[in-house]
Amino acid sequence: MCRCLGKCYLLLVFYGAVTFPISKTNFSLAGGWALCALFAEMANGSISLSSMIQESVGLIWKWTNATNARQEKTRMPPNTSKSLGPCPDPPPGLKGPFNVDFDYKRTLDEVRKNIERTVSRHRGVSTYCTSLDSVAIIIAFRNRHEHLKHWLYYLHPILERQQLDYGVYIINQDGEGVFNRAKLMNVGFVEALKEYDYDCFVFSDIDLVPMDDRNLYRCFQNPRHLSVAIDKFNFQLPYGANFGGVISLSKSQFLKINGFSNTFWGWGGEDDDIYQRVIFHGMSISRPDLVKGKYKMIKHVRDLHNEQNPVNAGKLRHTKSTMNKDGINSLKYTVKEIVKDILYTWITVDIQAPLTT
Repeated sequence: MCRCLGKCYLLLVFYGAVTFPISKTNFSLAGGWALCALFAEMANGSISLSSMIQESVGLIWKWTNATNARQEKTRMPPNTSKSLGPCPDPPPGLKGPFNVDFDYKRTLDEVRKNIERTVSRHRGVSTYCTSLDSVAIIIAFRNRHEHLKHWLYYLHPILERQQLDYGVYIINQDGEGVFNRAKLMNVGFVEALKEYDYDCFVFSDIDLVPMDDRNLYRCFQNPRHLSVAIDKFNFQLPYGANFGGVISLSKSQFLKINGFSNTFWGWGGEDDDIYQRVIFHGMSISRPDLVKGKYKMIKHVRDLHNEQNPVNAGKLRHTKSTMNKDGINSLKYTVKEIVKDILYTWITVDIQAPLTT
């Protein structure tokens, strides 16, 4: 019988190598005896070689599945109770400068495949350490879907490498009224805080992508101007008081200045207004250097219903007297739709926009 079992074991290993992998743990004496019985029947002429092979493989398959099921039931879950240490500063996985290309037309499915991250409540969360900042990235949006794909494609991997606890909020203006970027940014601030207690907010134009991941999407001791060197302006700061494009403010800094003004309809002026709010409240603007602060802008024509508004420039003379009553504390809007995606939280809002300025 031992001789018979030995032959059966050799047969088992042979067929296992041909048909599917068999580990040492997936073989038992009981399995060997069962195969041996089949081998004996073949030797006696009771069954053919082909029938013996079919039944042997069937026994192996049945026994392997049963073993795997037992192992699955007894497998312990990973230990998640151990608290993670703080993320290093600066993050160790940064690449520095990289090429940005907008010529290729991307789909949202391609963008999703490019993202490998742990998602918690539609937020990106580092699995290796405790992030130094919880960041809400707010984008004022209308009819810029191609721009959005490029932005998501580049920014999510950057934010992962920066080891941020972050969420992306696309604030979509409903209707065909005049666009109001600043008011949409205020909406994003309020709505993001309803979902999570963020301590840092990055307000970004949809057409600006950083060209260096060392430009950290975080908050600092003073409000931060991130997009200081845009290709459109030959990678130079256009003027000293510029505070547009991409900026970051902590929750306390944003509340201190009462957020953006809600009254800047159409293009222009709202970034200069928030700059004045920062200065009038005794803070200054911090910036990265012109190398780390490089951005590439997606070329486009001026959006319909976002034409330059000549009235906005005159409002800047009154910022000091209006900023404490025009902003977060006077914000009015209606949420029309909220869609949660792995890439972003999409919020469509009615901001009572006029049809003309």
